[in-house]
Amino acid sequence: MNALVTEFIIKLKKRKIEGSKATAKLTAEVLRSCISQKRLPHTHQAAALIDAIRTIGEKLIAANPVELAIGNIVRRVLNIIREEDVSLTAAAVGGLAVSAGSDDEDDFKQDDHPGLSAAAVAAAARSTLRPPSLQTLLEDIPQSTAVPHTSSSGGDSEGKSKSADKNSKSRKLKHNVIEAVNELIQDIVTCHEQIAEQAVEHIHHNEVILTLGNSRTVMEFLCAAKEKKRSFRVVVAEGAPRYQGHALAKELVARGLQTTVITDSAIFAMISRVNMVVVGAHTVMANGGVIAPVGMNMVALAAQRHAVPFVVLAGAHKLCPLYPHNPEVLLNELKSPAELLDFGEFSDCLDFGSSSGSPLLHVVNPAFDYVPPNLVSLFITDTGGHNASYICSINISEVTHSAEPKTSCRQEVLSWIY
Repeated sequence: MNALVTEFIIKLKKRKIEGSKATAKLTAEVLRSCISQKRLPHTHQAAALIDAIRTIGEKLIAANPVELAIGNIVRRVLNIIREEDVSLTAAAVGGLAVSAGSDDEDDFKQDDHPGLSAAAVAAAARSTLRPPSLQTLLEDIPQSTAVPHTSSSGGDSEGKSKSADKNSKSRKLKHNVIEAVNELIQDIVTCHEQIAEQAVEHIHHNEVILTLGNSRTVMEFLCAAKEKKRSFRVVVAEGAPRYQGHALAKELVARGLQTTVITDSAIFAMISRVNMVVVGAHTVMANGGVIAPVGMNMVALAAQRHAVPFVVLAGAHKLCPLYPHNPEVLLNELKSPAELLDFGEFSDCLDFGSSSGSPLLHVVNPAFDYVPPNLVSLFITDTGGHNASYICSINISEVTHSAEPKTSCRQEVLSWIY
């Protein structure tokens, strides 16, 4: 296995990489490196490349199954390979058709090398309906239409020409895929800017915006509205137990925004004074449901109760074509109890009178919450604003394919409390 892949897997297992954007970007870079170093066979090149990426993708997903952005990027890259292979196949079919027409016109001038028949071109066109591979296309042409060898030396020359042509096509496929992956990485890097450009359309003067967590996308969104001379206030819930809201509030104040920090338990009391809730997301599922930092479902319910719009900001790399009930989807993971209580605070709760010494106090610290789609008013992505019903079609069109990476991680981990 590539050393870069092994190092990345170790970091994922140790949770040294956090956040969907960082995980998605590094995943795309690792897959790009693997594509660049992969030696492709002379035949079925796209299939070989897809198998290699799928194998690596399964290992990456197993390393951290909660980071669904990994699977999203793997599917996107697999889709890129298929699209580029189909594009090269279509170009080859077009070239064969043009060549056949040209040979028919010059039939009497080129008796030694007759052109491809209409049946051969039709066979080549039909082959595009099968799993796309340029070599499969060429191999399915009937042998009777092949150009006859006039001599042994001519055959050797033709064999060398075919070998060179195969190598050229292999390089072309890899080059096109790498270019497309580079564009994908650029989209991941710039997703905050593209979402922030839409802020002026949604935030107006004298509004009060509530948010929870420490999302960079939300921060850039709010700051972009501030730069457009919008005057508004931001209410930030502190986001216990990690208190990520404190860091967000400090950053917003440094950027010149009027900010108020409240406790998580005060959200329902403050929501009636709020004009809109703007939050980030960990992942957006195929049904429009949102996996977000813990406590987000409470905010969404409070917003629905008081008819306050609940807006979710999410880059395209967070759109997942899986549903929450899929067996390979892990919606949550447990963080360290030390974030809630120091060990010394509950050491007295240990039952030292029994031989087992089992604790009477259990600390549960889930990382994420699930917000059902009926609680979301609007999704704002790189491509604009969408409602929950439309986000499903975006998810499917972006990355869905019958051959997706699979993992049995759910059987390999403990039961997650959700």
